[in-house]
Amino acid sequence: TSPLVIIPGTQTPSIRCSRTSCTALPQWNVMWRNPRIHGPDRQKIWLACDEHRDYFEAYLSQKGFPVSSAPRNSGED
Repeated sequence: TSPLVIIPGTQTPSIRCSRTSCTALPQWNVMWRNPRIHGPDRQKIWLACDEHRDYFEAYLSQKGFPVSSAPRNSGED
């Protein structure tokens, strides 16, 4: 992953990977829910870059949460 470079006069991306300190653009929606708290109609989404997708899936699966991933659309914000 390349570091985020801020150039004066340019805009920085408004979205980034949900992993702490990661500044990469997300390529994945990692969808999950806590079944002890939320019903099947409630779903949370974490944004993940290619490097952190497996990390999020493993972390959530270890907790016993239903989890799935889908590629993000290029225009999705």
